[in-house]
Amino acid sequence: MACLGSGRLCARSVEKLCQLGQKTQIRRKPSAAFVRIKEVGIQPLSRTLVQHCKDHGAVTSQSQRLFSSQQAGPGPLPDYQNVDPYRLLEDDLKDIYRDIRQELRWNTNQDELHTIATYYFDGQGKALRPMVAILMARAINHHMHKSGLLPAQRQVAMIAEMIHSASLIHDDVIDQSDFRRGKPSVNVLWNHKKVTMAGDFILAVASMMIARLRDNDVTLTLSQVVTDLVQGEFMQLGSKETENERFAHYLTKTYRKTASLIANSVKAVAMLAGADEKTSEVAFQYGRNVGLAFQLVDDLLDFVSSSAAMGKPTAADLKLGLATAPVLFACEKFPELNPMIMRRFQEAGDVEKAFELVHKSQGLEQTRFLAKKHCLEAARLAGSIRESPYQRSLMVVSDLVINRMK
Repeated sequence: MACLGSGRLCARSVEKLCQLGQKTQIRRKPSAAFVRIKEVGIQPLSRTLVQHCKDHGAVTSQSQRLFSSQQAGPGPLPDYQNVDPYRLLEDDLKDIYRDIRQELRWNTNQDELHTIATYYFDGQGKALRPMVAILMARAINHHMHKSGLLPAQRQVAMIAEMIHSASLIHDDVIDQSDFRRGKPSVNVLWNHKKVTMAGDFILAVASMMIARLRDNDVTLTLSQVVTDLVQGEFMQLGSKETENERFAHYLTKTYRKTASLIANSVKAVAMLAGADEKTSEVAFQYGRNVGLAFQLVDDLLDFVSSSAAMGKPTAADLKLGLATAPVLFACEKFPELNPMIMRRFQEAGDVEKAFELVHKSQGLEQTRFLAKKHCLEAARLAGSIRESPYQRSLMVVSDLVINRMK
């Protein structure tokens, strides 16, 4: 049992522990952690955002005050004995990029197309989306008194990473990015037409893999991701006049571009396990909260991390004319940011001035506060799933998201 303390558990060992119902060293401490989650008053924010993402309405003035209020942080995330989700799923994840490259190889005899399409599947990414999808799949399977990982669930994890990488390729073309993951981006190495078609090719192969799952409900769920991605990209190209509309616009765009993929992929693996509607919704809301927190932290890191740590230029969003959460929060203290946002930071000195004002405001702290609330809500949702090392690791993911440095 010594390996439990280190967090280095192979999947087969975990399955045996789950089946035997052995609780030694893997039982949560009594629900003090979840008492803390309840005490921080997370639900008004979560309900506001859930409702917003459903009906795309404006954020109310009361909600806006909650987002920007100067209150103490929501407290530390619970300690789960240093369980490492990546080590827990080591066997499940080790060949995920190889298998994606193989899927793409099987579907084309065009060598250059294959080279461009597989450029970002080099194993250097965080693999967050497949990791969370497989973690949820194994947690729900245990919750449903099933063992192992279904081949279809692993396919969903691959599909999620493929859709994500296809969106990165399209983003690089739209944004004219020079670097991605610490190396030249695809649009620097190949012409835009070829790169765009390679992104389309990845989506096409992912769609074929979805069709092979032969589950209509899962097909609808995963197809929603592509719809959301396109709409989110269109939203990113526009701005809103009033501050309330602007924050609502940002939240919906963030859900569609980032959180929808994680939310719908973890919902899909739950559905494949035979989970009921309530359990599938728990999975969806968990993924939504993790996805929103991930993007909020990403927006924060754009202002505080070095280019070397991020693997791409910092202050990139401002240079692209995008007002993310830190800027929107900073507007409360520095209203002069509003006209800069409307002209998309295009005048000389706008980017530098906005960067300076964000650091002078509480925008970064408020962004982290909001991200932490979503992480705590994700941990609370994971707590409603039957206990297992996988369920505990779902809680650890929240800590990884809020504390990541790149």
